[in-house]
Amino acid sequence: MFQFNDKRVDTNLFLQLQDLSTVLSSDPEIAFEYNYGSFIDVVEHKITASRSFWDNTKQDIKEAGLKTDIFLRAIGTLKYTNIPAMKNYREEIQEVSISKFASQLVAILEDIRLEEIIKKERPGTKRAFATRRSYHKQYFESQLATNVNRSYSTDELFCLIYLLILSDVPDPRFPKANERQLEKLERLKPTLYSVFEAKTTADITNLATQIVFQVDPDYKDTFNEYFIFPIVHMENYTRNTLFDELTRTDPLSNDDFEEVDQEKSEYIDEKFSTWHRENKNGDGNQTFLQFELEQGTKTSLIGDGARETEEGDQAMASIQGASGESKQNDYSKMESMEKKESNQGQEQKEVPYGEENRDAVKMDKVANKPSAEDVQLYAEYTYDIEAYKRKLSKTIQKTLEHKKNSPRKDLLFGRLSRKLLPIVVDNDRRIFYKKNNESNEIDAVFSLLVDCSASMHNKMEETKKGIVLFHEVLNELKIPHSITGFWEDANAVKEGYQPNYFHRIHAFSDSFYEDNGPKIMQLEPEEDNRDGFSIRVATKELQSRREKNKFLLVFSDGEPAASNYEQNGVVDTNEAVAEARKRGIDVVGMFLADGEVQEHEDLTMRNIYGRERLMIPSVAELPEHFAPLLKKLLLKSL
Repeated sequence: MFQFNDKRVDTNLFLQLQDLSTVLSSDPEIAFEYNYGSFIDVVEHKITASRSFWDNTKQDIKEAGLKTDIFLRAIGTLKYTNIPAMKNYREEIQEVSISKFASQLVAILEDIRLEEIIKKERPGTKRAFATRRSYHKQYFESQLATNVNRSYSTDELFCLIYLLILSDVPDPRFPKANERQLEKLERLKPTLYSVFEAKTTADITNLATQIVFQVDPDYKDTFNEYFIFPIVHMENYTRNTLFDELTRTDPLSNDDFEEVDQEKSEYIDEKFSTWHRENKNGDGNQTFLQFELEQGTKTSLIGDGARETEEGDQAMASIQGASGESKQNDYSKMESMEKKESNQGQEQKEVPYGEENRDAVKMDKVANKPSAEDVQLYAEYTYDIEAYKRKLSKTIQKTLEHKKNSPRKDLLFGRLSRKLLPIVVDNDRRIFYKKNNESNEIDAVFSLLVDCSASMHNKMEETKKGIVLFHEVLNELKIPHSITGFWEDANAVKEGYQPNYFHRIHAFSDSFYEDNGPKIMQLEPEEDNRDGFSIRVATKELQSRREKNKFLLVFSDGEPAASNYEQNGVVDTNEAVAEARKRGIDVVGMFLADGEVQEHEDLTMRNIYGRERLMIPSVAELPEHFAPLLKKLLLKSL
């Protein structure tokens, strides 16, 4: 029903949704991703929005739809959905034959309840929810007509139920619907209208159960799946709400519970401050801090109570404070600080190239000695690009000579200028000049990354001509550069291990070596491409260079695609590009099309590289497009 494999990711919108998920859930570690439905998964620690549903809509509807998906999950499901009630409902519907209908029904009914809570709690969400409802109404009216024509009776009934609930009039009419479904809807109306009176998840599940058991005997399951159950891996949850599950981080070693009579318990229902030299408690009114236990027996004592001191408390106290500094040496913190620093170091070590590349491993592959066939083919390619090379080199050399010979004018001392009129007119003594003695060397370094994914199969040979032009021009101008092919070995990927190869054709240190050019012919299409990881590796290498101007060029023919990377590959690559630019490296993406650049391809490259991208319609045109770019970058470094 929806085209989801052709992913076109709007980076800015994706990052907005990630920020929304983090802020609204009050969980900085929770991740956001697009999926076939909107749900929350605490086991995988993520919130999803239904890109499959909203992707083919107008931009304003799409943004409202995706954001309301986040509102419903991060505010609604996370904080106001009762897990035991949903678990009981799932168990009850296991025996029915319309399980898909039942899951979708409770999903929409619970979302309606949560929507009202969210709009009351956050009035600023009303406009987005209004857009969501308006689109849903149009969509299900269209689906209703389709289901009537195709005789999908249960799907037709589901659309009628949703349109009845969304209707702005008391008793809406559906003239195109079948009589059988209209009769069933009429019998369901009293139950359906009760949804607006539901206060809890248990109320919603009770209503859904009543409807399901009325529909089950007469209908088969739905053909389509418009909504999915809002919680996955629910069987692993043990607490009342998902918010409880997120905030509970340290489970007790034992899970027994002590019953305590609250009436016989003595506690002070008042909060006390911790000790401070400027706020000292009286001798008879001292209190002790209360801590969360990691081991022990659960009790029903109220956690906000602070107990009064008893005789002997001071002798047994072993609480370590942090408000006042002791005059004596205190080594009690040393172990915990060492552990903290160790943990921080470990976390940094685990993800040096971004969270999405946690399991990526850098594998270097050294180029072999060129074969006779490589040398011959390289000579042919050099001949093909000779005109571009000569023109480009000549332009740069002329610019360098002009810069070297061009005098600096309007100085206070130096050689006397022939133009002495400023002395009379402006009373200006800046009538001297000096010749430049600058070096004719270009203070720049280049790194070229070449996508060696399998999709480059029909483009690699022509791509090599552009790489040859790159090498020959920079070699003649004596500019250090590296050429690296990159790919991920999909066949060797396993859990916790994603080998990414870097085929080192030329290193900075050997880029001027004679007869090294033919090594370019060894680049071949391989497997997947993890662009964000490769750009970060290249960035790290460029950072160690001393040159003033640093350039990173990336040859690619499409979106990043690797193991567990399809969903967030574009965003991760965009972040890698942004990180490189913050470090003073100019990053340019070069897209190689199959004859014509498609709109979604240009959008993808813009989302990754912004304005610094070069869209090449055909690989055969690479040299004539690449030469002006190289010229622009070289002149920029002068």
